[in-house]
Amino acid sequence: MIRQYRLRDYNFRLVIALIVLTSIGVLLVGSAEPALQNRQLAGMILGLAVMLIVSLMDFSWILNFNWIMYAGNLVLLLLVILIGKDANGATRWINIAGIQFQPTELAKIIIILFFAKFFMDHEEDLNTLHTLVKSVILIALPLALILSQPDLKNTITIAILFCVLIYVAGLSYKIIGGALLIAVPLAVIFLFIVVQPDQKLLKPYQRNRIMAFLNSEDDEYSDAVHQQENSVMAIGSGQLTGKGLNNNEVASANKGNFVSENQTDFIFSVAGEELGFIGCTAIILLLLLITFECIKTGIRAKDLSGRLICCGVAAIIGVQSFINIAVVTKILPNTGTPLPFVSYGLTSMVSLYIGMGLVLNVGLQKYRTYREVEPS
Repeated sequence: MIRQYRLRDYNFRLVIALIVLTSIGVLLVGSAEPALQNRQLAGMILGLAVMLIVSLMDFSWILNFNWIMYAGNLVLLLLVILIGKDANGATRWINIAGIQFQPTELAKIIIILFFAKFFMDHEEDLNTLHTLVKSVILIALPLALILSQPDLKNTITIAILFCVLIYVAGLSYKIIGGALLIAVPLAVIFLFIVVQPDQKLLKPYQRNRIMAFLNSEDDEYSDAVHQQENSVMAIGSGQLTGKGLNNNEVASANKGNFVSENQTDFIFSVAGEELGFIGCTAIILLLLLITFECIKTGIRAKDLSGRLICCGVAAIIGVQSFINIAVVTKILPNTGTPLPFVSYGLTSMVSLYIGMGLVLNVGLQKYRTYREVEPS
């Protein structure tokens, strides 16, 4: 359902920040892997078009289909297990009508929309046992399907996203305190178990990444930590202004293939080497600006569902940005998390642009009175 809005009410600060950040990403992807630059540019154009369409739709009307979206999300995630394409020991992509995409990326946006409606419907009884158990079961189903791919990084990301959503919805601090008293000891026990050689909780490659982070000086894990060390070296070599994009006249860790996956998970190392400290700072500031604009729009939203949508999208961008940069700079173990709007990946980019379109629509609706979401 498309509505008419005033042009001056559009958040052009957010749009400009997105265009600038994604354009930097296109340049960096082209420098890391020239053959992928045109695809990344096409993904940017498609994302902007989808964002524009979604931004003009009434998000309250979209939320009326929350259960249909939830069921469709489960079907897509189940199809990944049944007919998904395997790559590097994980099955995360499916091919429908010649189009290959990763349903988990779209699942993040669907989960935000579903719980925006669900938590608004249960705004008055959110802190009751019945609602809390129901919400945990509803998030556990997609998480289980994602974990089975296996995709631990997105399982953790979506779990964090759910925690942000239920907190913004008004979860009691008493419940939060009780949950932390349970979660912290469980996390310690989990870490103790996974460092054991015969543990069954994680795949061998997942355990190796953790062990390499904890024992980076151990020769046994030198191969696993090698990529992160080269990434740090590449970032440091860029110094203040970098060596320049597509500069083949100087020694380059990225051009020499010392940093693998530099067009996706380690794109920030390309930025560090070729754009230097100034370029990296610009990327971080743009990500912060986009996250801030999402939160600010959420604060001014007409209702709880709009606030949840904006804070959910902000959480995805903020969490993934932090994890990606922390991995590339060797602060966290290697997780394979892409940098929003910068890393190569069409599904991720278009999904994020859908989220930004929803944020823009929430911002537009703060100026006028619209009907509330119809009860389920």
